[in-house]
Amino acid sequence: MTLLIVNDETIIADTMKEDMKWTDYGIDEVYTAYDVCSAKEKIENTDIDILLCDIEMPGENGLALLRWVRANGKEMECIFLTCHAKFVYAQEAMSLNCQDYILTPAKYEDIGKVIQNVVERIENRREGKLYMEYGKNFLKEKERNDQENGDSAKWKPEQMVEMVTEYIMKNITKADLNVENIASCFHFHPVYLNRIFRKEKNVSISQFIIKERMKMAALLLKQGNSNVTEVAEKVGYIHYTNFYNMFRKTYQISPVQYVDRYGKNKNI
Repeated sequence: MTLLIVNDETIIADTMKEDMKWTDYGIDEVYTAYDVCSAKEKIENTDIDILLCDIEMPGENGLALLRWVRANGKEMECIFLTCHAKFVYAQEAMSLNCQDYILTPAKYEDIGKVIQNVVERIENRREGKLYMEYGKNFLKEKERNDQENGDSAKWKPEQMVEMVTEYIMKNITKADLNVENIASCFHFHPVYLNRIFRKEKNVSISQFIIKERMKMAALLLKQGNSNVTEVAEKVGYIHYTNFYNMFRKTYQISPVQYVDRYGKNKNI
């Protein structure tokens, strides 16, 4: 995610660029501009996701810059910084779809929190577009295949969930079984797939995997043919600590205690 600092006070802009821990807030690259003219040039030549912009500057101000951004169809978020709590500023910022307005002076941590929220908002919006596109493409492909096979019935979400559930149960012992890998197999975006799965099952894919792994682990521990470390590996856990914590969270007792209470043998 990229961010452009626009501030006519060069020392403030440069110090902020150097001193803030940008990666902590989801920012990979930071640029600076010291007036609206240079900011426009930077925006024209660089993909900018977020503007961190002072409002009051000599010549054109930050609001003028944002008006230009919107008029030119640039898709980016804007965070305004200002030392004056003028309602007219806030009112125009809102009319330009700027949701974030910070009064200065402000701590870097406070600015960072706002930036992090904006980053998450952008990511959610982009993910939304992606899963809609993935979903549309998958549905089109499935319907095309159904027509070629003489099946006129349209593919339904519950059918997809049924296929995903079957896939999970067949691969439950694999350590790399996760939402991303499953979504890749079915050519869906993971967010989209998880939402449909949750709607049908009232549980997320990750929660469903954990639930089924714990059921299998309990059964294996009762049978007593494997020790607890072997059981952890058989249900897809590379690290025993992760298995132990999840088992205890599920059954309120440790795997060893579960064997002592319910196991047929005691070969732990």
